[in-house]
Amino acid sequence: VQLQAFGGGLVQAGGSLRLSCAASGSTDSIYRQGWFRQAPGKEREFVASLIWGDNYIAYIPSVKGRFTISGDDAKKTLDLQMNSLKPEDTALYYCGADTGGTRAYNTWGQGTLVTVSS
Repeated sequence: VQLQAFGGGLVQAGGSLRLSCAASGSTDSIYRQGWFRQAPGKEREFVASLIWGDNYIAYIPSVKGRFTISGDDAKKTLDLQMNSLKPEDTALYYCGADTGGTRAYNTWGQGTLVTVSS
């Protein structure tokens, strides 16, 4: 499985961005996909995820009500609509996939940079 993320950019606080992640290869093996982010000097953190089939969605508390994860199960494309962005949302955002029944994120796309100016 290969993942490609895109859609990052520079936006002012309060603005919106939409990230997308396209999966290719053995996409039938994908159990769930998620978005993670890594701010400068910090560890990578989970942001949101979606379990295909169940359509179970999870968010970290700091983005609930502002971010919305969605996707196309057939195409295994995953989007993250980010509204009311804050400077603390600035980070490199990664798309990850949990494949092959490992129940762990084992496949990553390249990051896409989101910068929110105050």
